[in-house]
Order: sequence, then structure tokens, then C-alpha cells
Amino acid sequence: MRNQHTKILVEGAAMVALATILSMIQVFKLPWGGTVTLLSMLPIALFSIKYGVRKGLSVSFVFSIIQFVLGATFDGLFGWGLTVKALIACILLDYISAYTLLGFSGMFRNKGMAGWITGTVIAVFFRFICHFISGVFIFHSFGELWSGFSTENIYLYSLLYNGCYMLPEMIFTGIGAFVLFKVPQTKKLLITAEA
Repeated sequence: MRNQHTKILVEGAAMVALATILSMIQVFKLPWGGTVTLLSMLPIALFSIKYGVRKGLSVSFVFSIIQFVLGATFDGLFGWGLTVKALIACILLDYISAYTLLGFSGMFRNKGMAGWITGTVIAVFFRFICHFISGVFIFHSFGELWSGFSTENIYLYSLLYNGCYMLPEMIFTGIGAFVLFKVPQTKKLLITAEA
């Protein structure tokens, strides 16, 4: 039992490390903000699929803390000119909640390929919802999206801004889960895990 616990901790740490490294590899960065990464959410999704939502949420919470630190360090989070309340809300919505919710990827883990993909896509959608809410209530004043287009509609602004990078992330992560399900060794490894 102790060896199993140690194995889960090591795998969780490895998946957080892999997800963090992949989050630094940018497939493309949108000129107005938002980045599509190289399957950075997939390791967290795989861990949740293997060990279930409870353990998945624990690992994704650790990942959220690391993403917050990276956001503060490299993205200049504290220099965005947010009020203290807005900054706290941004940290909670755009980092802690958004990335922790990725742990729900394993919610349908026992339903085969459809469960893997559905759980993963829903978890990424949960992340999008956090960013959408943040865009509406925190960043609503930034109505200028890109040259030649602006809107006073804060819901449309947040939908377009966050959807432009989260939709590709969702599609790529879902495809990644599909491809890994099709690899017999990966499928066997993830299905035979003890919850």
C-alpha cells in the first residue's frame, strides 16, 4: 500500500513537471493575448483518467499553483494594473480554479474512449468557463480585441478573447486523449490503475 502511494505521488509529480514544461512550449500566441500550448493539459488529464477525479484534482491544484507562479514571473501578472480585489479574483479564477478544474478529466474514465475524450473536453471547458467569467467581471474594460474590432459587449469580448485560444487547446487535448487511447500500451497502463 505504501509503495502504491509513493508510486502515485511520483507519477503525479512527473505529470505536473511534464505539463509545466509543455505549457512553456507555445504552438502560437495570439497578438491580443492568449496562447495555445503543446498539449500542456494532457498530462494532468491522463493522471486524472488513471487515478480518478479526487487524485486528479490534487495534482491539478499543484499545477495551478505552478501556473500562477509562472504567470506572476513571466507574464507580469502583478504589473497589469489590477486593483487588489481584481488581482485576487484573477488569481482565483484564471489560475487556481481554472487549472484545478482540469482534475475532472477522469470523471468518465471507466467509459472507454468516449469517456476519456468527454471527460477531458469537459474539464478543459470548465477551465474556459473560469477564464470567460474573469473576462466578463475583471477584464471587461479591455474591449479592444484586435485592430479594427472592438466591442462594448463584455460577454462577446470575453467569449472571443478566451475562445480564440481555449477552443484550439480543447480540440488538441481531446485529440491527444483519443490518440493515446488508441495506443494499446497507453490504454492498458491507464485502465489497469487502481483508484
